[in-house]
Amino acid sequence: MSENKQQSHQQETMVRGMAWLTAGNFISRLLGIIYVIPWFIWMGEHRFEANALFNMGYQVYATFLLISTVGLPTAMAKQIAKYNALDRQDVSYYLVREFFKLMLVLGLVFAGFMYLFSPILADMSGSKELLTPVMYSLVPPILIFPAMSIMRGFFQGHNNMKPYAISQIAEQIARVIWIWGATFFIMKMGSGDYLKAVVQSTFGAFVGMIASIAVLIFALQKGSYIRRVLKKPDSVISIDLKALIIETIKEAIPLIVIGSAIQLYQFVDQITFVNFMETITSYTNKELLVDYSYMISNPSKITMVIIGVAGSIGSVAIPMITESFVKKDIKGTSNLITDNIRMLSIVIIPAIVGTIIMAKPLYVVFYGASESAAIGLFRANLLLILFQGLYTLFGVVIQGVFENRKGIIFFLTGLAVKIILHFPFIYLFHAYGPLLSTAFGLFVSNALIFRRVDKVIGINKIAVKKNVVGISILSLMMGLVVFVLEIGLSQLLPPVGRIASVLHLLTVGSVGVFIYAYLTLKTRQLDKLIGAKADALRRKLHIS
Repeated sequence: MSENKQQSHQQETMVRGMAWLTAGNFISRLLGIIYVIPWFIWMGEHRFEANALFNMGYQVYATFLLISTVGLPTAMAKQIAKYNALDRQDVSYYLVREFFKLMLVLGLVFAGFMYLFSPILADMSGSKELLTPVMYSLVPPILIFPAMSIMRGFFQGHNNMKPYAISQIAEQIARVIWIWGATFFIMKMGSGDYLKAVVQSTFGAFVGMIASIAVLIFALQKGSYIRRVLKKPDSVISIDLKALIIETIKEAIPLIVIGSAIQLYQFVDQITFVNFMETITSYTNKELLVDYSYMISNPSKITMVIIGVAGSIGSVAIPMITESFVKKDIKGTSNLITDNIRMLSIVIIPAIVGTIIMAKPLYVVFYGASESAAIGLFRANLLLILFQGLYTLFGVVIQGVFENRKGIIFFLTGLAVKIILHFPFIYLFHAYGPLLSTAFGLFVSNALIFRRVDKVIGINKIAVKKNVVGISILSLMMGLVVFVLEIGLSQLLPPVGRIASVLHLLTVGSVGVFIYAYLTLKTRQLDKLIGAKADALRRKLHIS
């Protein structure tokens, strides 16, 4: 296969994989925030405290999920890609089988840790009595998550993201159905105890994982993978299992350390904000829980939909970057990294511009009429997406070229900057302080990672700059039209209720999407994201 054909094939594979994973991520995360609308209404006067407790529990839970897998699924995906590139599929199947056993043990161990440490972590978060039962409800999903993640890592390593994506969607559908059913029964037909409703809502994570596992097992069976994974080799394969495990864990540790940045940054906010604010202000614990909800809990449910796109691009990219790098195809690796940055910018820049302009109606749709403080903090979170999205991608890229040690150093440097600035910023800016310190920390890590990857591989900075500037100009053009339309519509129909806000999103938002799609098709920018389908769209829309 010629170099151009190889590059074209890699790009097509990456686009196809990213399309599936982006769709899975987007739909599952969209379902993960749609549930908020009725859930928030049913919680009544306790809605903000309930959402703060839900988010605090999930924040600890997400951290335990990362630790419980020790980063092995993505590391295993890298190893599968590596050994497949070396034509050693026998090693790939052997690796899956042995690490699945290990994950069953890790699930049991870390579920036990979560149960034991829940009261302590709840107390550190400033709400022991209320938060402890919420954390207890999240122990069962930790038990099975590591095993499920290995199944997803298997498909990721084979660049087959369809089962991965469908399992995500199935997980969220089952989870949302449970949350809605349990919350409605407790709040409208039962005792009305909002804490019990929160506990059942967080337990929905376990129900969702059962659905996800069912989808993955079906996909494994349909592809005849289960038989190949379980089948003993016809001949003795000389594999040093201990060395293989050590090799994979060496790959896994940086993945979990580097990949945990956003969760760890928010965990720092969780265990410090309420406690520190109680010492420097006269706010009550309930008022601070509401502030925390404005600062982290409410915005994160929406912003993570956009950040998930960066995660999708990174998940698709890492096996391909690793495979190309192992084959010593430096130019191909550089092209893949450049394409990844392009694909991220074409999605994330217009998303940030559009959501900042439409922040008020978007927020009101999910959380109802809100104070200006809540909208202001929401916009600050939307700006933070740029740093979070870049880090999510860059953190994967630096590992794809095996610069793991440097990646850990750069992560720790950014975290140190965050911690140094954290308390002074809270003192000066209150709820905006944690967001500002996070922005500075991620900026430092992003700059260091980009510089290192450029030194190792050589990123086409001219192409990246040209693309980012071009996308930014198109996004601002779209944003200007959206801004004018939103101001005009707000004069006729202020977005103070959910129905009015939905109309804003449907009318102004649709115009913004159409304008951006037209501009990116006209300038051929969208081709980087959807490949050959862009030509078909141009023909349908009569765009030359």
